[in-house]
Amino acid sequence: MILFSIFVFVIGAAIGSFLNVCIYRIPAEESIVRPASRCPSCGHPIRFYDNIPIFSFLLLRAKCRDCGVSISWRYPLIEGITGLMAYLLFLKFGISLNFLVYFIFTAVLIVITFIDIDHQIIPDCISLPGIPLFFLAAVFVIGLPWLEALIGLLAGGGVLLAIALGYELLTKREGMGGGDIKLLAMIGGFLGWKSLIFVLLFSSLSGAVIGIAAMIIKKQDTKYAVPFGPFLSLAAVAYIFWGDLFMRFLIYRH
Repeated sequence: MILFSIFVFVIGAAIGSFLNVCIYRIPAEESIVRPASRCPSCGHPIRFYDNIPIFSFLLLRAKCRDCGVSISWRYPLIEGITGLMAYLLFLKFGISLNFLVYFIFTAVLIVITFIDIDHQIIPDCISLPGIPLFFLAAVFVIGLPWLEALIGLLAGGGVLLAIALGYELLTKREGMGGGDIKLLAMIGGFLGWKSLIFVLLFSSLSGAVIGIAAMIIKKQDTKYAVPFGPFLSLAAVAYIFWGDLFMRFLIYRH
């Protein structure tokens, strides 16, 4: 069991290495398949033994072998996060189709999170195909009732659209991008409408705390933009692990 858990983490970290490629290339509208991984500074192709997740970063002392430029800590961080998510999902679902679907969903959220942090966008090429694909996966693989998934999809996009239009009407400026609306539609379609209570509450609270802290640190006013996609993604992942507990708490309280 321990050896297999390590194996799952290693495979997850290796996939995290590919997610780094997606995060870097998708906003630049480059192919995520060709060319092979290369140093962003000198352009030299990365040797296979220098592309081992996490370990190569440590062995190279966070520097490119060819040009000596520092390698961002983000690369091993994303590899580690993806490996950890693979391990935690394995503990929850075991080796199953559910594990595979939830891991793919989580991997997509990781890509969305870091692209949104870097560029304040959520690419349509991820969210638009993700809405129907994860809706179908929820219904036909996870076994979520189709009506619950459909209401989640429509309500997820509709709730944020209403909030965005209301905010713009009151403040005369855009407060939420269309990418966030599509992302919540994707989340609602995959996790169901019940998840939206938790996701909106968790993401709003965590986003408010981080947003206020960022404004204080940067000494900027409320016009300082904090991307909301990472908080929606974090809330969706949290719901996968703690959603049942949250729903039981709500039912018990009422």
